[in-house]
Amino acid sequence: MDSNDGTSQPPLQGAHESLWIETTPKTEYDTLDGEIEVDVAIIGGGIAGITTAAELQEAGKSVAIVERDHILEGVTGHTTAKLTALHGLIYDHLIEYFDEQRARQYAEANLAAIDHVEATVEDRGLDCDFKRTAAYTFTESSDNRHQIQAEVDAAQQLSLAASFQESTDLPFDIEAAIRLDDQAQFHPRKYLLALAEEIPGESSYIFENTTAMDVEDGSPCQVSTDCGSITADAVVVATHFPVFDRARYYERLYPKRSYVLAVRLQGDAPAGMHYKPEDPYFSVRPHPAGEESMVLVGGQNHRTGHSDSTVDRYRKLEQEAFDRLNVDEIAYRWSTQDFVSIDRVPFIGLLGPQSENVYTATGFGGWGMTNGIVAGMLLSDLIVDGQSEWEDVYQPMRFNENASADPFLHHNQHDVKHYLEDYTEHPQSGDVESVQQGDGAVLELDDGLTAVHRDEDGDTHSVSAICSHMGCLVYWNDGEQSWDCPCHGSRFACDGSVLNGPANSPLSERELDE
Repeated sequence: MDSNDGTSQPPLQGAHESLWIETTPKTEYDTLDGEIEVDVAIIGGGIAGITTAAELQEAGKSVAIVERDHILEGVTGHTTAKLTALHGLIYDHLIEYFDEQRARQYAEANLAAIDHVEATVEDRGLDCDFKRTAAYTFTESSDNRHQIQAEVDAAQQLSLAASFQESTDLPFDIEAAIRLDDQAQFHPRKYLLALAEEIPGESSYIFENTTAMDVEDGSPCQVSTDCGSITADAVVVATHFPVFDRARYYERLYPKRSYVLAVRLQGDAPAGMHYKPEDPYFSVRPHPAGEESMVLVGGQNHRTGHSDSTVDRYRKLEQEAFDRLNVDEIAYRWSTQDFVSIDRVPFIGLLGPQSENVYTATGFGGWGMTNGIVAGMLLSDLIVDGQSEWEDVYQPMRFNENASADPFLHHNQHDVKHYLEDYTEHPQSGDVESVQQGDGAVLELDDGLTAVHRDEDGDTHSVSAICSHMGCLVYWNDGEQSWDCPCHGSRFACDGSVLNGPANSPLSERELDE
């Protein structure tokens, strides 16, 4: 059942799978078994973790990557894969709320990331659909025209080759756009799987189906997992959200979900990568698919756990794609989750104020392709050389009062509201039999607040409704068939297992008497 509103609607179109994952082989790396020693342990097998490992190996370090599931199947496997330094309307913001020097660092770091990918592709002869192209941030509203002009002015102040445009290759009119040439697109899994293949060997490892349970800072550091332990001189926590949050990142990061369709067109795909930052955003990015004309269409973003129906989000994006583009069919659909820092710049560096040898990369805010590459380069420099030319703008322990104070207050008031209200207002009345097939509900049962899901076969699955991270109540996500926490973005499968952090422990199972 795609909708729980009692109405009959046609099924969603397209395979419910990421294009990137569907078109590449599944990995089967070993599980950690016992104790090992390496120079650097890396927790998380996404773009930041793989890039960091490759950079450190290039510098002569031995590494071990620990991944809870399979590498590159999390956020990295669900991206729109834009390699661009044009991150919506960012540079006017950076100059105003940071300063010109750090704004320039941000621009130079992201441009360097694109160049780094291109050099790696050429040096290693990788086949990953890498292609240079223009990127656009556009608006259709005359009210926002001045924002585009301000962004062009800011980008040019930072020596970016940006230009103001009043038209693009999109098949609909726009009001204004900033254009930045010489950006790029690629197939992220083809690129990163090739890097990953070269990591194991010579005292370096990749471990899958291995969950990190704890990290002890020191000289050396110790990583405890459910399958053994790793001793290392340094540790990188690259788990999208730091699963070992000793610096209260949950107060400075908020989660958002967005949706992607891979659609085949009648006719040619528009050239360039296009992004409209107004809420809900809209994104169009061509994808080379042999003789087919295909584009990735993104949009319908919302805070995690804050949508009456995520199936409806897919439907709205489908409708927008058909309205705006000459769509032949929808081939794939998927959703993704990002964490946004309260000042819009990622946190990359030492994990906390007391950390000596434990580092992190988080808060990419939907721009994790370039910033994930930046993270690998920056963290490698910090570990090997003790410094990086970009470390000031990404410094994790910063608190920029001008940029952060209002978002910090809003984000944390939001969480407090959920703590205070959800326990009385969120649980539904009724018993287990009231939960329809394909649906889920939080019920107050004899064993306490219980998250109950009835699958398409009619079987029920029940777990604690209390998020294992910090105790908020979870909400049912009908589009992904998951339980999502509206406070800090943890997500759980129907059996309670963790899909997305910051939670590191599953929801406990509950027995039902039906």
